[in-house]
Amino acid sequence: MMHSIHPQRPPVRRADWQTLRTLLPYLWEFKLRVAAALLLLTLAKLASVAVPMILKEIVDALDQPKDMLALPLLLLIGYGALRLCSTLFGELRDAIFAKVTQRAIRRVAIQVFEHLHMLSLRFHLARQTGGVSRDIERGTRGISFLLNFMLFNILPTLLEIGLVAAILLSRYDAWFSVIVFSTLAAYIALTLIVTEWRMIFRRTMNDMDSKANTQAVDSLLNYETVKYFANEAWETQRYDTHLQQWEIAAVRNQTSLAALNSAQSAIIAVGVTLLLWLAADGVVQGSMTLGDLVLINAFMLQLYMPLHFLGFVYREIKHSLADMEKMFGLLAEHAEVSDRPGAVDLVPGDAAVRFENVSFGYESDRQILFDISFAIPAGGNVAVVGHSGSGKSTLARLMFRFYDVTRGRILINGQDISNVTQRSLRNAVGIVPQDTVLFNDSIYYNIAYGRPHASHDEVIEAARAAHIHDFIESLPDGYLTPVGERGLKLSGGEKQRVAIARALLKSPALLIFDEATSALDSSSERAIQTELKRIATDRTTLTIAHRLSTIADADQILVMSQGRIVERGTHHGLLAAQGAYARMWELQWQEEQTRRREIPLTHRLAVDGGRGTGGNGQAET
Repeated sequence: MMHSIHPQRPPVRRADWQTLRTLLPYLWEFKLRVAAALLLLTLAKLASVAVPMILKEIVDALDQPKDMLALPLLLLIGYGALRLCSTLFGELRDAIFAKVTQRAIRRVAIQVFEHLHMLSLRFHLARQTGGVSRDIERGTRGISFLLNFMLFNILPTLLEIGLVAAILLSRYDAWFSVIVFSTLAAYIALTLIVTEWRMIFRRTMNDMDSKANTQAVDSLLNYETVKYFANEAWETQRYDTHLQQWEIAAVRNQTSLAALNSAQSAIIAVGVTLLLWLAADGVVQGSMTLGDLVLINAFMLQLYMPLHFLGFVYREIKHSLADMEKMFGLLAEHAEVSDRPGAVDLVPGDAAVRFENVSFGYESDRQILFDISFAIPAGGNVAVVGHSGSGKSTLARLMFRFYDVTRGRILINGQDISNVTQRSLRNAVGIVPQDTVLFNDSIYYNIAYGRPHASHDEVIEAARAAHIHDFIESLPDGYLTPVGERGLKLSGGEKQRVAIARALLKSPALLIFDEATSALDSSSERAIQTELKRIATDRTTLTIAHRLSTIADADQILVMSQGRIVERGTHHGLLAAQGAYARMWELQWQEEQTRRREIPLTHRLAVDGGRGTGGNGQAET
């Protein structure tokens, strides 16, 4: 038996009435349509109940001695008209209510989609994409079924039962009503009890379906990794583990359904038989006419067929509620970072940045940053260096307010970023991340994503500035070339250039370079670095770097270790101090010299263009 590497979150359970109440606002939006649909529903059921009564009169009219027999033409026309009205009103009802259902599905789907984007990075780092997408898909499908069948099958059936019971009580022996209500009570009790018991199978099926889909999506997204380690059989086995559990639950679900249907049919058969026996006895005794027998038989068929369908509808409604509870559970997820009441838009101005005694931890028992304080003057360039895990990239996440600081505050242009709207903050900040992930669309779309309403010329200019225009033009489809899932059709350097072009197109007041040139070769890095310096001239810039040579000309360099700033100063000042920065510089210089000795001279000349400098410019510094 295989076990999941990750701990599983407990399933979300919601009261069914709570789920139903969540849908009410979407119904009130179209009050007139809902009222018209309910009116047509009532008219359709009244016509449906009147049909057997007209049929009784026709039978009684024809059950006369031959010398008194006459064709009941008006009754026949009325019978046909009622039949037509019963169907016509039902179709009109469906047509009027269609917009209510589809709008509710659209609104809920948009609300869930928007809410997912409002949730913190912490949630998205823990979520399972395949499972979430399947939960939303099943939930929206459940809304359609719930609204249509609850309003147009359960309510009309209950209305019809009430009308039939009233007619039987007023016109016939009380035993008819006793049998009808006894049969209904037994049928409903059986359906409720067994269906509630069967829901465990449906929920298990949903859980296994989501887990299987999550694993399949995750495996396909990591296709190359699977191939690297020849783990195709392992991935298939993991997938099959969830499908096996789904299969067991599905078989139990189907067999228990067959048993329930059989028991329901037995109850209905007994009820119908008793009613017909009473009616037939009444005809023999002369207390009832042949038309009364036909009327009761028609009522029973008309009543028990929807009742039998009602059992199916109730089961499906319970299934829909089970499908919807996970989707609405997503809406119940707390948005960890949200705009405060009265939050104003950030006025970036000259975009001076100040960290004041900032402390932060992703978890309460794991602090990442300790009392961080520094300032980036307007138009200044501050670089942050340090070993992996020192907290460098966390600074960028806090500036984007993916998380709120534990203590201290971050100011931009004198405004505490926790008091401004997230949209205005993120519009003012641009980033070129270390790990660039692109949308599965064209290169043009991914560059234009930095400013979706930018003109074509502005997109091309950004690509030129990122030194990727010529490469794009050399492709058969040019800017319309698809980049593949997460940009996998492009090399690391090409993706990095697209990310740089995207950030340049955004033209933010504050730029963050998080290892922005880490995926580029030495020659490309120098060209891009020169372009980035030109672009950053009038902007406030935070550069997070691993290669120290790329930040040697920064106004100030912060050296971080274990979440603290251990050194700060200029490149030359830090080298003279012979501290942590100087040791890092010496180590990188030695590694570069070793690497250069291992590269043949002809290849080095080709890379450096005959300039005789270090691949990352260290020899020039």
